[in-house]
Formats: sequence, structure tokens, C-alpha cells
Amino acid sequence: MSHSSSSPATAPARAVPRTPTLAGELLAEFAGTAILILFGVGVVAQVVAGKNGGDDSIHWAWGLGVTMGIYVAGRTTGAHLNPAVTIALAVFQGFSWKKVLPYSLAQFLGAFVAALVVRWTYADAIDALDPGHTYTTQGIFSTLPGENVSIGTAFLDQVVGTAILVFLIFAISQTKAMPPGANLAPFIVGLVVVGIGMAWGSNAGYAINPARDFGPRLASFVSGYSTAMREPGGAFYFWVPIVAPVLGGLVGGGLYKVLVERHLPDPAAAEPEGRVRTDD
Repeated sequence: MSHSSSSPATAPARAVPRTPTLAGELLAEFAGTAILILFGVGVVAQVVAGKNGGDDSIHWAWGLGVTMGIYVAGRTTGAHLNPAVTIALAVFQGFSWKKVLPYSLAQFLGAFVAALVVRWTYADAIDALDPGHTYTTQGIFSTLPGENVSIGTAFLDQVVGTAILVFLIFAISQTKAMPPGANLAPFIVGLVVVGIGMAWGSNAGYAINPARDFGPRLASFVSGYSTAMREPGGAFYFWVPIVAPVLGGLVGGGLYKVLVERHLPDPAAAEPEGRVRTDD
């Protein structure tokens, strides 16, 4: 007597839904941020040291890096990829404070390792252009204030740029607002970064992400750039793209909460708080 294909003896085992562990979440943030930096720092190395491309290619590659990084980490963590975003989600959207430091460290390490890959891969071109490893090529890895731009203005610029970023991430990711389709959200966030670069890139290089700046800055420091922590005038500058984006993220998140979120109609089913929505 033959068995039915649906009999218990032959029916395939049902997959048990897997909940990401903290380790899995940190690996996703590490990998997503690394992808972001491979595109972003890589394109600046190509433009500056390889003499191939210009400002537009830099803006678009950074945006594509963000998009691809979100696709990598989005299903697991929602793809923060940025300590300023992680902190803003903890303050305004209920993300666990216990995960803020681990997420931030994973993001920093992803940026650090990816920047070292770029540093080694473009070493010949960098050494040919700038054998002394000076400010001529330091901007490949980390941001600096533009010519005639004070540190105070650079700080303000980073607050504004990151406020715009976080405000729009909240708008894009919340289901009770008017978000794009889940599979389109990473592309839209990437376009936000392209737009910020085009509109706010000249004063201070639009770091808008402490991990994006300090990870590559440290990578350049340990690989020959002795002045990596300073700006051309000699003052310590590394802290600006750390502190200002965090403050800007809080400003942007707070403004979204006050100006938009509190006035939205209650949805039938809300998205879990503290998560940048990138999946259904």
C-alpha cells in the first residue's frame, strides 16, 4: 500500500522561525557598515588617488553604499549602520539601550576593517600621489573642514546634515506614515544620502555618521597618517564628526516626533518600535 505524499512519514519538517541572536545582529551591522565604507571610501580613493571620476561619482557611490549596506543588514537589524541613528532610535523609538554600545562598536569595526581594505588596495596610487601621507590624501578616509570653514561651522553643518538624515529615515521607515515598499526603502535612504552630499557636502564632507568617519580615520592613523586626528590648522578635529552627528540625530528625531509623528493617525497594526523598516 503506497503512502500519500502528505502522510506524516514523508511530509517535510516545517522550518522553525529563527530569531537573530545579539551576535548575529552585531555581525549584520558589521557587514552592512563595511559594505557602506567599501563603496564610499573606495570611490574617494579612486577619485583622489586614481584620478578617475569627480564629485558626482562620490555622491552616488556613497548613496549606493548605503543602499547595499541596508540590503545586507536590513532583515536582521533594520540596518542602522550609524551610531547616530542607533542612539536616535533608542531615544525616540524604543530601541533597547543595552544594544546601543554593542551596535555602535560593530558599526565602528566594520568601518575600520573596510577602510583598511581600501587603504591596502589603493596603497600604490596613494603613495605615488602623496608619499608623505599628508592632508592631500587624508580626505580619502575621513572628513575635514573645507577651505575657510571654521570648526564651529563644520560642527553646525554636521548637526544639520544628520538631523535631515534621521528625520527622513524616521519618515521612510514608519508604517503609520507613508513609507515606500519595504524592498524599496533601502534605495530611498540611499537617495537621501546622495541628496545630502549634493546639498551639504562642501563645508565638512557630510560624515553624518560617527562610525563612517572615526573607523576610517583610525585606519588611516594606524597606517601612516600621523595627523589623521587633526585638521590642517593643527587643531584636533576627530571629535566633530562624532559629537555633531549624534546631536544632529537627536535634533532630527525630536523634530520628526513633534512635527509629524504625534499628528499621524493610529494605524491598525504598528511596526515594532526601534526598527528601521526594511522588510515586510
